Amino acid sequence: MATTPDSRTLISPVQLARPRGKALYWTLFVLVTAVFTLVFLGPLYWMVTGGLKTTHEIIQDPPTLYPHQPHPATYAKAWSDLDLARLLVNTLWYAFGALAFQLVLDVAAAYSLSKLRPVLGNVVLALMLATLMIPATVLVVPQYLTVLDLPLLHLDLLDTPWAIWLPSVTNAFTIFLLKRFFDSIPTELLDAAAIDGASPLRTLRSVVLPISRPVLGVVSIFAVVNVWKDFLWPMLTEPDPARRTLNVGIYALATGVTENELIAALAIASLPTLLVFLLFQRNIMSGLTAGGLKG
Repeated sequence: MATTPDSRTLISPVQLARPRGKALYWTLFVLVTAVFTLVFLGPLYWMVTGGLKTTHEIIQDPPTLYPHQPHPATYAKAWSDLDLARLLVNTLWYAFGALAFQLVLDVAAAYSLSKLRPVLGNVVLALMLATLMIPATVLVVPQYLTVLDLPLLHLDLLDTPWAIWLPSVTNAFTIFLLKRFFDSIPTELLDAAAIDGASPLRTLRSVVLPISRPVLGVVSIFAVVNVWKDFLWPMLTEPDPARRTLNVGIYALATGVTENELIAALAIASLPTLLVFLLFQRNIMSGLTAGGLKG
């Protein structure tokens, strides 16, 4: 991007063009990049290599930077000893169930607020966004009492997938993200569909959703990751060992395995979400910025 005469930068183009300025710039750039890389990738490296170390090496003081005698079999042992296959299936069931409810209900709510414009719609949106200011731990007790005795129906939802699915639907950030994208869709498209006789529901299904794939992809990734990484809520609502998620199951069985097996299990549990981010990082960024500009 060309620098205009009126633009102001920390280092002027003239100084940057000099050999000393270039050397200083690239030195700072490499240094900052290296520091942030170590901060973010350091714990991941420590976790992956920790699963390859022996029990004696993992508790050695000072710790070793890399496994001197790698033991890849520790990962297979952790998989079988902690029954990670069952925990993985449970977590996938909860995650994709929550995703289905979010896509149906949050999309409908965002579309209503954006295009149907109900009475007091801005007030409803403001109240939704206000919930983002409330710490999640503050809502644990009210939510627990709600799933313990569901109002009106008086149903006990503990030890059922509904205890995880229903609270995940009420996601104000997801609704706001979808609404912002729907706001960027030209009204002429909806008017043309209405002239052709399409109902609001048909317009949503045939016009809005096909062009909303970037933001729907982002919402899907967030929904799955939020359930995947959650620990406190599944621990409270799914006490049955057969229904535990990955995080809760690993925590419950941690005292019965060695430290290197525990670290290997944590690395396995982290792998799916890391792969999702690496594969879909472009989709995430494009979806987050898709509704930022109108044109």
